[in-house]
Amino acid sequence: MLRRTVRLRKEYLFRKATEEKARVLADRKKRLKEALETGKAVPSDLRGEAGQKLLPTLDLEDVNTAQTTTHIDDEYAYAGVEDPKVVLTTSRNPSSRLQQFVKELRLLIPNSQRINRGGYVVNDLVELCRSNNVTDLIIIHEHRGQPDAMVVCHLPHGPAAYFNLSGVALRHDLPEKPANMSEAAPHLVFHNFTSRVGLRVMNVLKFLYPPANPIAQRVQAFVNVGDEIHFRHYTWTDNRKKTSGASNTPGSSSADAEEEESSEKRGHLELVEVGPRFTLKPYRIDLGTAEMKDVETEWAVRPFFNKPKATLTE
Repeated sequence: MLRRTVRLRKEYLFRKATEEKARVLADRKKRLKEALETGKAVPSDLRGEAGQKLLPTLDLEDVNTAQTTTHIDDEYAYAGVEDPKVVLTTSRNPSSRLQQFVKELRLLIPNSQRINRGGYVVNDLVELCRSNNVTDLIIIHEHRGQPDAMVVCHLPHGPAAYFNLSGVALRHDLPEKPANMSEAAPHLVFHNFTSRVGLRVMNVLKFLYPPANPIAQRVQAFVNVGDEIHFRHYTWTDNRKKTSGASNTPGSSSADAEEEESSEKRGHLELVEVGPRFTLKPYRIDLGTAEMKDVETEWAVRPFFNKPKATLTE
């Protein structure tokens, strides 16, 4: 298993190293094809022998081969084809509040499983997940009984996304006692993720979930405000059926019926928060798994710049 993992890692790194060369070649083909189709002058760097080498390959391309692929496509190649398999665990010696938070996270993510950390080191955890075809490993850390960090590690090759965790409110911390939590695949709402890093973070979170159940009355929202991702979990109730049934009662006037029909057309949906709620702040994305030490950092927050700007939005 170790040899196979090393071989697959080397193949992944080789494909990633050849990305830039493939991107430059695809760009040159695109510019040459546009010049030939529009009748414009061929760019100077594509004249002579360089252009003659590219001409025979233009007719061999189709819709699929004309698009360049990246290591991101390899990481989530089976997203939407196979349901993700997620494992949740904690840091060592977890407090009761951290254990309760991880239990509620397991209910948030369908097809996830919680395991006790025990004496496992990170290397053993990652190898255990790889051997059982786990797609994502989530590790929750705490400080003085409060969950304060989350690591989302995609397997088998990465990436590993690191988040600060704050404002954690468990279900029993909500002002009103929530109803029982449904475990149907939820609808997902991602708001204000427009930059390259924002789309990357959105993919890391989105591919933890299977495709949504069309009839599920459950929605989870990830809202980006100032590079902080606020998470909320709701269920909704459709009251329009009750309104249409009330209009058929005897003795109701035509004006009441018209008013009820207009309210039905407007649509009356009731949102109920079922918890938990928390806030995520990403600070690093590594092109590797959680146990790797010398890995390339794809992005990291730089808090000491003179003019900080939003990273998750453009």
